[in-house]
Amino acid sequence: MTAHLLLDAAAAILVVAGIAGTLIPAVPGTLLVFAGLFLAAWGDGFARVGAGGLAVIGFLAALSWAIDFAGAALGARRVGASPLGLAGATLGAFAGLFFGIPGLILGPFLGAVAGELAARGSLVRAGKVGAAAWLGLVAAAIAKLVLAFLMVAVFAAFWFLGSAAGVPGSIRT
Repeated sequence: MTAHLLLDAAAAILVVAGIAGTLIPAVPGTLLVFAGLFLAAWGDGFARVGAGGLAVIGFLAALSWAIDFAGAALGARRVGASPLGLAGATLGAFAGLFFGIPGLILGPFLGAVAGELAARGSLVRAGKVGAAAWLGLVAAAIAKLVLAFLMVAVFAAFWFLGSAAGVPGSIRT
């Protein structure tokens, strides 16, 4: 097996694992997709996908990361959460990182509920804010999945069209 074939196989494994990982909170799915695409570009000597293409793909990965942490807070904001409810959703998302998958799923919900209870004292209202925070987390997962596929599509466009069409980002331009 040649080194080039091993690089291609490793890149494909990273991309597939990354796409699957976008649906699991705290798995750096788009980071894995970026790593796989970078590895594929590197294996080709950046001849088809260069700095410009990787910059676009990197921007999409960074956007996905931001969406991951903002999703719960944006969901809570949608239903008019108090500032404490928003802060609770955000802190719950960060705190959930330390408790595995259950913490990642429950953290934003529990944080939003606790923050809203502290601010307004209504359990019903706090439950609505918590549910909205959780739905924001689900929406963020969907957005991350879309961005991961968009990263692959950008890579494919540069790979198949970049060097032939003289697109910036390809070293052969």
